[in-house]
Amino acid sequence: MEYFELIKKRYSVRSFTDEPVKKETIDKILEAAHLAPTACNFQAYRVLVINTPEAIEKLQNCSRAHFGTKCAMLVCYNDDECWTRKYDGEKSGVVDASIVATHMMLAAENEGVGSTWVMHFNPAKMREEFNLPENIVPVALLVMGYPSPDATPHEYHSQFRPMEETVFYNSFDEKEVH
Repeated sequence: MEYFELIKKRYSVRSFTDEPVKKETIDKILEAAHLAPTACNFQAYRVLVINTPEAIEKLQNCSRAHFGTKCAMLVCYNDDECWTRKYDGEKSGVVDASIVATHMMLAAENEGVGSTWVMHFNPAKMREEFNLPENIVPVALLVMGYPSPDATPHEYHSQFRPMEETVFYNSFDEKEVH
């Protein structure tokens, strides 16, 4: 699929069929994660594939925003392996995991799999249910599956602010920034 066609077509799917996501398709989505750029290519991200009935039940204990999915991927980072900016100690983990998650969502769309980035989950419960070590920090829960026939984009999906409100060249003019 042509890139701009792909990014225009993709939307947050919140209604899935009961058909399980095929292993070959999961592998392609994970390959996109593997190819995602990370700070200094440290690859500090970690992905937990959640796709058994038992694991989905655990997921439902961690978030109400699972939308009846049969497959989800928890994108995390290893806090011990992140690149750290020397000027202020800021770590790259959240950014790295976000880039990985974005690559995964676009790969899923390319494979005919809908997804939604869920941040509404209980990290402590996720840690408990899936035995996450302390150094593994969950960032994004991608619920995914084949979109149900009645799945539609959210009403705001195609509404965009004018670029003049979001893009600035060379400096921010305080009169223009809201």
